[in-house]
Amino acid sequence: MDHPLLQALVERHGVPVVDDASIDAFFAGAARPHALLFFSGVGAPRPETSDVAVLFPELLKAFAGHVQGALVAPEAEAKLKSRFQVFVFPSVVVTRDGQPVAVLPKILDWADYREKIAAALAPDAPVLVAAQGPKTEFAFVR
Repeated sequence: MDHPLLQALVERHGVPVVDDASIDAFFAGAARPHALLFFSGVGAPRPETSDVAVLFPELLKAFAGHVQGALVAPEAEAKLKSRFQVFVFPSVVVTRDGQPVAVLPKILDWADYREKIAAALAPDAPVLVAAQGPKTEFAFVR
């Protein structure tokens, strides 16, 4: 990981790095049902990545006791983005029992993060459902 702020998340703040091989073990070993996943999108230059990297440990502190956090390894983002409904980088994903409940793209105001994460932590917050294919199929018959 070449990005200094992502290295600081791991080294200074103790945020674990997960990939497609380890993410299910991360959820299985969790002490809490909710997690925040940081999809940094460092593969392409994005100025918001640094901003979210600085905010991420503060979000973990603000919701301490309610969530655990992890950094999605940059090389695993392409494999995991559809599972967690991530379409824009960077994004913070709120999960419950390994399922996405909210996706917070780019950089938001602190109050918006607090409000949206708190809403996603509610027991009745719905899990995000992946887009379904077409309900009607057309077939050409001769």
